[in-house]
Amino acid sequence: MSSKFREYRLARAWSQEQLAEMAGLSTRTVQRIENGEQASLETLSALAAVFEVSVSELTNDGASGGEALDERIVQVRTKVAQEGRFYRSVLTAVVVCIFLYAINRTTSPDGHWSFWVAGIWGALLVIRGLRVFIFGGLIEKWQQKRIQKILRR
Repeated sequence: MSSKFREYRLARAWSQEQLAEMAGLSTRTVQRIENGEQASLETLSALAAVFEVSVSELTNDGASGGEALDERIVQVRTKVAQEGRFYRSVLTAVVVCIFLYAINRTTSPDGHWSFWVAGIWGALLVIRGLRVFIFGGLIEKWQQKRIQKILRR
């Protein structure tokens, strides 16, 4: 595997320092990988992105092992993106609900319509949070089983 990294780097006429800078790694990490030490999944992903190849091409794994690794990286990135969108939604809801509460207090201090908005929005966020953090894995497993079942037909 280490010769593969060196081949890709030398084919582009990059020094170890240049590769490390582009991949956001330390030079020592690049040296260790080229000397045959095992790279983490995050490091492999960063190097594959810099070389513009898949992780399976970079690691020279067998077809199924490398593709499974590439698929896992895509799944993890998708999960992190979903979590990021959820947290942005929570932040947006908090800011908007505070703003609506201020409007509610200044325009009609005896009314409580802003609590209804906050309650409904909060309930929707709870449902979305359950889907992202708890049921997401279950749904993903079901989808994989369903795909396998359909492909077996």
